[in-house]
Amino acid sequence: MNWTLEVVPVPVTDLDRAKEFYADKVGFKVDLDDEIAPGMRIIQLTPPGSRCSIAMLSGMPQTPGAGSMAPGSLHGLQLCVTDIEAARTALVDNGVQASAIRHVGAKGWEDGKGETWNSFMTFADPDGNTWVVQEAPSELSER
Repeated sequence: MNWTLEVVPVPVTDLDRAKEFYADKVGFKVDLDDEIAPGMRIIQLTPPGSRCSIAMLSGMPQTPGAGSMAPGSLHGLQLCVTDIEAARTALVDNGVQASAIRHVGAKGWEDGKGETWNSFMTFADPDGNTWVVQEAPSELSER
C-alpha cells in the first residue's frame, strides 16, 4: 500500500491575502476555494508539476487527535525546481522577497550555486511561513 503525501495545511491569518500570494506571486494553481459549510472555508492550491497541494482553512473544527499551528509557524517546506535562477527571477519579478541563491560549502552556507542538488533559496509568505527551494538536476518524472 502506498502512503502518498497529498495535502499540507499551511496556517495563515487572511485566506484571501494568502491565496493572492500563492496563486498570483508564487504561481500555484488554485484547485479549490469553497465554503464547505457556513463559516468554514478551504482554499487548496498546487505548485506547478506537484502531486502535493497546500490547504488553508478558516472556521474548520480541529481534527480529533491533531495539534494546531499558529499562522507563520510552518517552516522548511521544500520545493524543487530544475532552474533555481529562473525560479528566483520569477519570484522577485512577482514581488516575492526571495533570498540569494546559496549552497552548503566546507564552512557552511556560501553564496552562489553549488554542485548537483546543492543550490537553495528561501522565501516566506505574508504570515512568515517559510519555504526552501532546491535545484534538482531533472524533473521528478525523470528521476
